[in-house]
Formats: sequence, C-alpha cells, structure tokens
Amino acid sequence: QVQLVEAGGGLVQPGGSLRLSCAASGSTFNINVMGWYRQAPGKQRELVARITKSGRTNYADSVKGRCTSSRENAKNTVYLEMHSLKPEEKAVYYCKAETMAWGNYWGQGTQVTVSS
Repeated sequence: QVQLVEAGGGLVQPGGSLRLSCAASGSTFNINVMGWYRQAPGKQRELVARITKSGRTNYADSVKGRCTSSRENAKNTVYLEMHSLKPEEKAVYYCKAETMAWGNYWGQGTQVTVSS
C-alpha cells in the first residue's frame, strides 16, 4: 500500500507562483512514476506533469515552460512548481503514484485558487 499527502495549495493572484509537494509513505519502493493531475469544477481530471524514478519529466502542453516537477527519492517526495498562474487553473491538484505491482494510488488533493 502507498499513502500520498499533498500540501502547498492555497490562494494565489494571477501571474503568481505556487509550489506543491506530495509525500509518499508505505511501500514506496514499488513506486515507478509520480504524477500531478488537476480537476476543475465540472471538468475531467487532467494530467499536469509526470516524473519517473530517474527524474524524466513530461508536461501537459498547457503548462510547458511554466511548471517544473522534481523528485527527492530519499524523502519520497515530489514537487510541482507553477509560475504565471492563470485564473482558469483553479482546480484541485492531485498527486498520483504508479506502482510496478499494485496499480495506482491517489492523494486526497489540494485546492489551488487563482484569483485577485
């Protein structure tokens, strides 16, 4: 089993920045890929960024150049730094762990609101 806890959400002004974190616990050795997803009200959950165990990343086109995902394997923690945030990026941001043997796990989500 894997448990994920996100932190760092909150209210930020348009054009501002935010750093989210996701701490994994439990059988973390089985985690291969960590991902960040977001879900806005009335919309489907969408990928923001994914990062492999080796640190390889890929990003949604909508956030390329504005977001950076990083990973501290020793702390079993991944981060998502977001810059130049837009009001339409208000959403609940979720962390996802893809394991090699047990499927996927999700965190409880953290709310990000972009508003003046």
